[in-house]
Amino acid sequence: MLSSPLEAVYDKRLKGISPDRVAAILHMPLAEIARVADVHRNTLTRAPGTAKVQTRLGEVMRILTEAAGLMGDDLPKAAIWFRHQPLSGFDGQTAEELVAAGHAQAVVTHLAMLRDGVYA
Repeated sequence: MLSSPLEAVYDKRLKGISPDRVAAILHMPLAEIARVADVHRNTLTRAPGTAKVQTRLGEVMRILTEAAGLMGDDLPKAAIWFRHQPLSGFDGQTAEELVAAGHAQAVVTHLAMLRDGVYA
């Protein structure tokens, strides 16, 4: 069974994560989702099922799911956090900026530390 945030973005026809649905959750145009996912914007519409697109969107959704869990399962609040909250220890960069720079795992680690009660 998928978690609620993943259910919100899963496309049965695509058999994967829908870039359009991720864009809707984050209130971002597809061009911005492409930048965060480090793929060409046309790739999101022409080949959304490719391994790179699905992997990068999966990273975004993993972060959003973890963040939502820390915020009482509030996905809209997690989306705001992802886009706008500077993270301590990362020179004021947001999770969005870190993911776009290829540092999604650093954000996941940061969230795990917060979940475990470590001050970050």
